[in-house]
Amino acid sequence: MGNIRKKYLPVFKAKVALEALRKEKTSAELASEYKVHPQQIRRWKSIATEGIRESFMDKRQKQIR
Repeated sequence: MGNIRKKYLPVFKAKVALEALRKEKTSAELASEYKVHPQQIRRWKSIATEGIRESFMDKRQKQIR
């Protein structure tokens, strides 16, 4: 029997990523609290960080990347 992948809403991902960015708790603590693998939290944190960076770039900088 195969594993069923769990799908998370973007709002949930953003909430967890923001908490990870605050660095008040470790990834392991957040993983335990939200029932998500710590690596998944680190991935969402990385995506959030990249998204924030891109939101402050102007159009020319985005084309160079």
